[in-house]
Amino acid sequence: MRILMLGNSLTAANYMPQTLSALTGGEVVSHTRGGARLREQLNPDTKLGARTQAALRDEHWDYVVLQEMSHGPITAPQRFFSSVGQLCRQIRTRGAVPILYATWAYQEGSGKLAAKGWAYDEMAHHLSEAYRQAAQTYHALLAPVGMQFYLLSPTKSLYAPDGIHPNELGSRIAAQVIAAVIQQHEENQL
Repeated sequence: MRILMLGNSLTAANYMPQTLSALTGGEVVSHTRGGARLREQLNPDTKLGARTQAALRDEHWDYVVLQEMSHGPITAPQRFFSSVGQLCRQIRTRGAVPILYATWAYQEGSGKLAAKGWAYDEMAHHLSEAYRQAAQTYHALLAPVGMQFYLLSPTKSLYAPDGIHPNELGSRIAAQVIAAVIQQHEENQL
């Protein structure tokens, strides 16, 4: 099994792709850049986009995991939906299955959340809903990592000190949720 992960520091943190590889037994390759949006993965004029477009065109993948910039689905929903749609078409054309890696709200009480003027519940709900709608619209699998964070964060420490990135446990949970989605899809194909 070959898995390509397209994202940014939320994907790369704490060696999460390697954890996903260990959980699935698959080869996991990640194309990430801190702060990257999915539209950059589509742009062959950027270093990241050129690498991603070549990988999608020239290599075989079973699954391609898509992770948007942390607040992108809320602050730029049209760009988010457009990028997801274009990437899902490319991914399916090559015979792979797209998975949306739905990320989490900033940590409750964090400075970043306050700077955006959002309530924790509001950000969590809007992110979850945007990813759910995109998965439904573009027939992608959904890895609801953000919902797991929402459910577990009252009792578990999941965030790095910046209140945005995951700590090691948060990255492990992200990998576990994505691995479970892949495992369920594999079982459904039998």
